[in-house]
Amino acid sequence: MQQWYQELFNSFVNKYENESFTQGTVGEVDFLESEINHDKSCKILDVGCGTGRHAIELTKRGYQVTGVDLSEKMLKRAREKAAESGVGIDFIQADARNLPFQGEFDLVVMLCEGGFPLMETDEMNFQILESASRSLKKGGKLIFTTLNGLFPLFHSVKDFINSNSESQTNRENSFNLMTFGMNTRWK
Repeated sequence: MQQWYQELFNSFVNKYENESFTQGTVGEVDFLESEINHDKSCKILDVGCGTGRHAIELTKRGYQVTGVDLSEKMLKRAREKAAESGVGIDFIQADARNLPFQGEFDLVVMLCEGGFPLMETDEMNFQILESASRSLKKGGKLIFTTLNGLFPLFHSVKDFINSNSESQTNRENSFNLMTFGMNTRWK
């Protein structure tokens, strides 16, 4: 049985690239380049690479990138996009909690919730950070984004649902300020 996040991203693959958050790829990669001083010798691991948007842009700019994702459907689309872009990228299916690398990368990135912090427990999220850390060379950098715990206080998922869709599932969020935990109820 697949975990909820596997089902989510396997079903999300066709909509992913139309989401507003995917439109910032160039600026996000500009930031990554500035963090590594535009050093083209840096070997980069993109964890939770999805459809490969960061990996492809980084490769176009001359970096050696490996993309990892749990969703085979996302990886299939990433491979198609890389081929369309004329770049060669090694895309690997793996769980971010158990990456198959040891001291190989100068930079590990996990952007737009690419694996972290989608897990149900802090221990599972810690496993992701440990695995990413093991993948780094000595002195390497880890750059990741995380969900804003206060976001559900100010926004409802309903704000982001396309009202033109034929069928939809609504999610109601509440946020516990004492535990900084989010509760979700599906309707």
